[in-house]
Amino acid sequence: MSKLNIALAQLNPLVGDIDGNAQLVLQVARDILAEKPCDLVLFPELTLCGYPPEDLLLRDSLEGRIQRALDLLKAANLPCALIVGYPKRSAGGLLNVAGIIYEGKLLFEYAKRCLPNYQVFDEKRYFVPGEGKAEFDFKGHRLALSVCEDIWDGRPLEELCAESIDLVLNLNASPFHQGKQAERESLVKKRAQAIGAPIVYVNQVGAQDELVFDGGSMAVNADGSLVARSPLLRDDVIHVSLEAGSLHTESTNSIDARYANDHLAVTYDALVVGVRDYVNKNGFKGVVLGLSGGIDSALTLAIAVDALGADRVQAVMMPFRYTSQMSKDDASEQARRMGVKYHSIGIEGIYESFMQSLGPVFEGSAVDKTEENLQARSRGVLLMAISNKLGYLVLTTGNKSEMSVGYATLYGDMAGGLDVLKDVPKIQVFELSRFRNTREEVIPENVITRPPSAELAPDQVDSDSLPPYEILDEVLRLYVEEDQSAEAIIGRGFDAVDVRRVLRMVDINEYKRRQAPVGIRITRRAFGRDRRYPITNGWKIGD
Repeated sequence: MSKLNIALAQLNPLVGDIDGNAQLVLQVARDILAEKPCDLVLFPELTLCGYPPEDLLLRDSLEGRIQRALDLLKAANLPCALIVGYPKRSAGGLLNVAGIIYEGKLLFEYAKRCLPNYQVFDEKRYFVPGEGKAEFDFKGHRLALSVCEDIWDGRPLEELCAESIDLVLNLNASPFHQGKQAERESLVKKRAQAIGAPIVYVNQVGAQDELVFDGGSMAVNADGSLVARSPLLRDDVIHVSLEAGSLHTESTNSIDARYANDHLAVTYDALVVGVRDYVNKNGFKGVVLGLSGGIDSALTLAIAVDALGADRVQAVMMPFRYTSQMSKDDASEQARRMGVKYHSIGIEGIYESFMQSLGPVFEGSAVDKTEENLQARSRGVLLMAISNKLGYLVLTTGNKSEMSVGYATLYGDMAGGLDVLKDVPKIQVFELSRFRNTREEVIPENVITRPPSAELAPDQVDSDSLPPYEILDEVLRLYVEEDQSAEAIIGRGFDAVDVRRVLRMVDINEYKRRQAPVGIRITRRAFGRDRRYPITNGWKIGD
């Protein structure tokens, strides 16, 4: 039996750009062939339309566009087989297909059988399960195809145990969350051992809206040994060969050493990729953000500069009478260290103008949160004006802890297009800030060590209205990410009054989160695609 040379092409498609993605496939394949001989190139799930395509799958012109892309790949008549993913209309409905193109022909198609409908996935909204065999013969080898959830569910691969399979090829669009790569590797090794055959697993890379795809493509032998692995969070190709029932490689590619056992490093760089792709794929010239002198905006600025370069980032300090000199100094210093364009625009006059106009309406009313929110909204107006004038995207800076309990102002600090830290709990904001400073100290130490404050009132600190973040973040994790009840959380030793107050704040602020910008997902359960709760409901907090 001859040796089969296989390339795993980990790439970053653009959702909806079917023609462009087909051209990308051809370019990558040609680059691979120019480097070394190759019999088969494996691309990620739904490569031609990108993942997740969502309601683009409902467009009437989808079928024609996909066919045009397939015709382009066939017409190239490359001397290697291309395995690509795409949607295909059938009599029973839309299928999520992996097709093999070789010598100008479509040799074989396999339709994904297991459709995920949990967390961020809603494939049953669009696709029907595939039927039929997964096995095919190619150059003297018996190969089998599977697509993403097929390997997580396991049943399609279990059926292969009755077949004499030389290799399983698995196409994926598996998004990042913390700890995901370790889960993937454990699963693929387990499946390879169970079916007694090697598996090559290719994953998408890059970001699509709130999702980040981190790659980590791999090749695993039947005994569960890892043969080769792509780096995380960047385009890559790894080469393996199948010979005498085993995979071999001369590739030295692996996950970067800086990611080894360091969840902060991969989380930070996932946020960087999320910002870079959101801004670039949507055609923004750059980004602008309010730099308050606090830790959330400081970390957001660092991520933005790492994603786009200092020349595409603007920071704006918008001081008010309650803004401390330390905040002004720290914001200015970080902007200097990072080399971004920096402006300081006071909001005192804007605020007073609003108050004067509202005077007749507010007459006889005591000062309350309204005046604090008006400060935030004055800042939001300035940032959106800069955005409109320059074509820059406004980055908001609210973290997951704040967004959970509504510690943010609609049309104020929530005004913008992307919330970089929306899925990052406050404690992890501190951890990521310290981590970033290990690469280069760009965030002033004062910003990290001082008590967090919105500075919307004299001597205000977050702990005036919220439990300590060490407590708050754990309560929120149990409620938001694990769906535990108030009684279950109290049973873990947390103060009953604090728990019920925090959970109430989460519930009543759902309406705010529905109007918030999208944010980059890094945990197992983020707001938005992951966690969807009704705004109007009669559910009572309790058991």
